[in-house]
Amino acid sequence: MKKKTVLVVDDSEIVVAMASDALEEGGFTVITAPNAKAADKYIHSEKKPDLIILDVMLPILDGDKKAKMLKDNPQTKSIPILLLSSKPADELARLVTDSGADGFIRKPFIARNMVDKVREMLS
Repeated sequence: MKKKTVLVVDDSEIVVAMASDALEEGGFTVITAPNAKAADKYIHSEKKPDLIILDVMLPILDGDKKAKMLKDNPQTKSIPILLLSSKPADELARLVTDSGADGFIRKPFIARNMVDKVREMLS
């Protein structure tokens, strides 16, 4: 069975490292980008990621704005997107609704919970 690919977009190297370790241990292939612009080369390639985890507070373009752009694009709207943020859950839920994202993960996250959430979104 082919491993699913998860794109983690976050400007914090620590968050990227923690998420990558957790997801790789969970059996996923992980690709990373420091901002929404850098993520485009993966999102718009032939081998699109199976799921995207987008930090809300990013340089250049915030994750929720990027999620909205991806969900408005017929070529990328089917890719599940999880927003990642330390914002309060109610604010995150509103950002998910407004952007069309598929869910959220709060920081600081527990590795196993992140893996479980990604598995749930991809099943």
